[in-house]
Amino acid sequence: MTSSSPAPHDGTVLQVCPLPASLESAIAARHRTVRLTELADPASYLREHGDEVVAAVTRARTGVSHALMDALPRLGAIVNFGVGYDATDVPRARARGIQVSNTPDVLTDCVADLAVGALIDVMRRLSAADRYVRRGDWVPGGFPLTTKVSGKRVGILGLGRIGRAIARRLEGFGVELSYHSRTAATDVPYRYADSPHALAAGADVLVVAAAGGDGTRGLVSADVLEALGPHGYLVNVARGSVIDEPALVAALVKGGIAGAALDVFADEPHVPPALLELDTVVLLPHIASGTHETREAMGELAFRNLHRFMTEGTLVTPVPEPRTA
Repeated sequence: MTSSSPAPHDGTVLQVCPLPASLESAIAARHRTVRLTELADPASYLREHGDEVVAAVTRARTGVSHALMDALPRLGAIVNFGVGYDATDVPRARARGIQVSNTPDVLTDCVADLAVGALIDVMRRLSAADRYVRRGDWVPGGFPLTTKVSGKRVGILGLGRIGRAIARRLEGFGVELSYHSRTAATDVPYRYADSPHALAAGADVLVVAAAGGDGTRGLVSADVLEALGPHGYLVNVARGSVIDEPALVAALVKGGIAGAALDVFADEPHVPPALLELDTVVLLPHIASGTHETREAMGELAFRNLHRFMTEGTLVTPVPEPRTA
């Protein structure tokens, strides 16, 4: 069943989850807004007023569930605060005539910065060395030698906006860059690998920057990790779903790979307990875009998407067609 597009200004905006205060204020100042999490009885509200909602604003990690989508018969737009949108069934939304937006580009630099920082951290063991000093374990020559970053072979899984930004930064380290994406790019000098396995086999470091969703679920499999090998490192700033997490935990525990820097996990905020015990793993709480500047820019773009939809019926940055890495 396809829903018709709502007329501009005609309807309520549903805020699905908490958002940055500046974004919440901007939405409430310009549009009739209901905050779902602040309702005493959300289910009752949806039964009685669901047909008044024409747009939903949500975080990328929260999305809009099937049940919520079905409770909003006039829903015409899902506005995501974040670049990811895998928590929302986009094909299902499109089949209903619902437009979906995200906030690309504005977080590219910060995610790429963190990816490079995490890569240096795990290879040079900066976080582990910090813990070593804080524990009072520092004795002359006591901390083990680490791995050089410059000149290494780095494979990037997913050469989109963020993957390209990571590659540009790493060029300054004199690394040998390769990549795997759905199709080979014609405008980069990096070596193209025809599969994630081939990419890992030819890399000292595998950086995961692929989009989330069903098309990339488990893309970094046990076989890919085996190809990366006991001297290889993994950095993930994409989505936890892109990696077979149990296989990754097993590889790290058994020394199948040398180490990992992880900003994302399969079941956030829950981290596999075995990883907490490993000094070879850098664990970050999904903070790649977590800077004041980037979050403000994300909020501004999310508001522009919502406001344009409510006034013109279109979006500034609609999500692209589904694709794999």
